[in-house]
Amino acid sequence: MSTSDAEETEFETWIVEEFAERRAFTALVILVEIGETDVRPLSSTYFAVVGDDVGWPEIAALFSGAGIAWDGAAFFAISAAGGGPLDNAAARAELGELERRVKADRLTINEGHFFDKQGRRVMVEEVPPQ
Repeated sequence: MSTSDAEETEFETWIVEEFAERRAFTALVILVEIGETDVRPLSSTYFAVVGDDVGWPEIAALFSGAGIAWDGAAFFAISAAGGGPLDNAAARAELGELERRVKADRLTINEGHFFDKQGRRVMVEEVPPQ
């Protein structure tokens, strides 16, 4: 782990636990803007997770390279049928389907692991119409 245990974020706890359960996997990611009463998808990506030694600062720096202001990131862990990461074509297809689902219903984000810019777990809550 790149941070001390005292500084460990909820993201880092998640990735260690997810990797222990699945071993290598693909992380589908949706970057979002978090408003007062809404969450708006901004961008998406995927990457293979082949170890649990990545820290939130490295992930946040990676996302900063997207060139957009983001407030949160939703991670969806997925494995190939025989285990391990998906190939690129399958990952792109799964990400496209996830994007469609999130655009149709923002609560889909809660099916994944949603973190704010500090690596803390957050959740999308339904706001009743006013």
